[in-house]
Amino acid sequence: MLIQNKFAIGCLVQWYEIEIIEEYLVSLKNAVDIIDNKHNIIIDLYFYYGQRLEKIDDSQASMKKIIERYYKMVDDYFDGYNINNRVTDDFTTISDYRREFNTKYCTQADVLMWGESDGLLPKRTFEILDNLHDGVKDKTPKYLTFFGTCKMWDEGWKPVEHVDFTDKPFIENDTKNWWSLKYTMTLEEMYKINEGVEDLDVRVLDRPKFNGCGLVISSDVIKSGVNIPQSAFFVHEDTGFMMMIHRVLGGIPQYVIKNILLVHNRKHPKKRLYVDGEQGITPGDVGKGRHSHTWYTNANKMSEHNVYNMFNQTKLYTWEDVFDEV
Repeated sequence: MLIQNKFAIGCLVQWYEIEIIEEYLVSLKNAVDIIDNKHNIIIDLYFYYGQRLEKIDDSQASMKKIIERYYKMVDDYFDGYNINNRVTDDFTTISDYRREFNTKYCTQADVLMWGESDGLLPKRTFEILDNLHDGVKDKTPKYLTFFGTCKMWDEGWKPVEHVDFTDKPFIENDTKNWWSLKYTMTLEEMYKINEGVEDLDVRVLDRPKFNGCGLVISSDVIKSGVNIPQSAFFVHEDTGFMMMIHRVLGGIPQYVIKNILLVHNRKHPKKRLYVDGEQGITPGDVGKGRHSHTWYTNANKMSEHNVYNMFNQTKLYTWEDVFDEV
């Protein structure tokens, strides 16, 4: 299968995500491998092993071995592909990475996609996105796309939930039902849900609604001056980006492919392994693990404040403010 357009997909990988990243890489490889002209897809990976924030528990793991494992995965799966892989301890957050990814690749690719270490890509990702781009680029060159996502927190997310999930009940702390927000889905389970889908159920939102896992952005959006604001220095970068779209472009279409699932295992039990100080946290309780660190609570609160006050005359916080309060 040949695609007509160029794509760039980028993912920041934190060292403590070493036990979950392989499944994402396998899903990415499988999605690229059905394309004959693979070099039209730029794969950007950024592996951050710095410990400015999370420190490694040396009694559980060796940073040297973690880095070696990561290198081996990339070499095993992507030898000969169009890939830019960086392994560094230069302090980088998800906001930093995605902002720089947008800027770098908006002039090298027609379409950008935010990968995520706890995400799983459909096999037909680039086939579908290529056809969609060809179909809309002349009338709506500035647009977003989102595949159907797993169960979310409230009714406001129904427009972007996959059709098989959206009418299921929300049950707090349910990890056993496949449609639950906290369920960890395998690649094979996702493939089974997507298997046999021929006619795509594409909905159009006139006011974008998305999270960062699997967001697809036409490069013209970034070229028009929209990006993640610098004030989103830690998290809430997806919200900041969405607010900038509303502010700068006034609203653009978002095409939601409701019947093709892109998995977001946001509560994966192996998501934060080997982090010092989190040994007593129940596996999979990502929120409790993060919030056990004072710096995280401060950074989360301050980054959120910055995003929701971008257009107000109020103080914008920085990392220096975060650590002043620790």
